[in-house]
Amino acid sequence: MTQTSEMPVPKPALVRAIWKGDRRFETGKPDGPAALIDGDGVAGQSPPEAVLSALTTCSGVDLVDYLAKRRTPVESLTMDVTGLRRTEFPRRFEHITITFTVTGAGIDLEHAERSVRLSFERYCTVAATLAPDVVFNTIVVVNGQAGESTRQPNFIVQGVR
Repeated sequence: MTQTSEMPVPKPALVRAIWKGDRRFETGKPDGPAALIDGDGVAGQSPPEAVLSALTTCSGVDLVDYLAKRRTPVESLTMDVTGLRRTEFPRRFEHITITFTVTGAGIDLEHAERSVRLSFERYCTVAATLAPDVVFNTIVVVNGQAGESTRQPNFIVQGVR
């Protein structure tokens, strides 16, 4: 896709990580809020857990925004994610399952599932950044009604798979 006058050029993402001893880093926006990332996953999330958190919150933002545009605002949203990694190095994720549990008046399961699909197919920067062979499965639960486990399409760069 080419840039048009309607589409602003995105600013570069800036993050600073400061070593805090052992395998711990404080990371976040320069002069902004920070999170503790711990290579051992003891004092904070491990780097792979932080990737899962980024993926989950990225798609969660898309879900909340989509449902708000439909005038069915989210009252609560909890997302549980499980990531399975390779046994050999690099131990990247090969399979990720996210369960979205959402409540709100008038939210239709079909619309919530569509928003999740669009997030993975088109909008979520984090999902699009992960390796193209990562398998994403999602389950959407709306007001206690669970949808089917669904394999999500990976982001497709035009002309490349």
